[in-house]
Amino acid sequence: MGDHLTVEQHARLAAELAQLEGPKRSEMVEAIRVARGHGDLSENFEYHAAKNEQGLLERRITILRDQLAHAEIVADGDADVVAIGSRVVVEDEAGERIDVELSALGGAGTVSPSSPLGSALLGRHAGDAVDVQAPRGPWRATIVEVRA
Repeated sequence: MGDHLTVEQHARLAAELAQLEGPKRSEMVEAIRVARGHGDLSENFEYHAAKNEQGLLERRITILRDQLAHAEIVADGDADVVAIGSRVVVEDEAGERIDVELSALGGAGTVSPSSPLGSALLGRHAGDAVDVQAPRGPWRATIVEVRA
């Protein structure tokens, strides 16, 4: 089973893939061609750096293609129900608030829907208290706010 993505998240990945496969790939080929013209390839830093960048670019393209091919599109859903793509503010027992986005894409400020917190939040509403079965031990969170 692939990642759960909203329509907007899927479109964002598809746009990134199109950018990498088109203009970025063309820029990379040109950078390698120019660097190759600088002489001895064994001591040509620009050439080796460009080849390394090309490898990273092709790896990102492969990852994006795989994510898009196996993605499961989920509806944005009801704004007050926690779903993929929701921004959620939770409060722990100590009164500390955490603002996260439920996203299979990862990144700063995101929580995977398959993580302990993410799976506890899915389908719940503002005001609900949830038990989070975290590796460090269970804890209780109260959903303060849900935004689409």
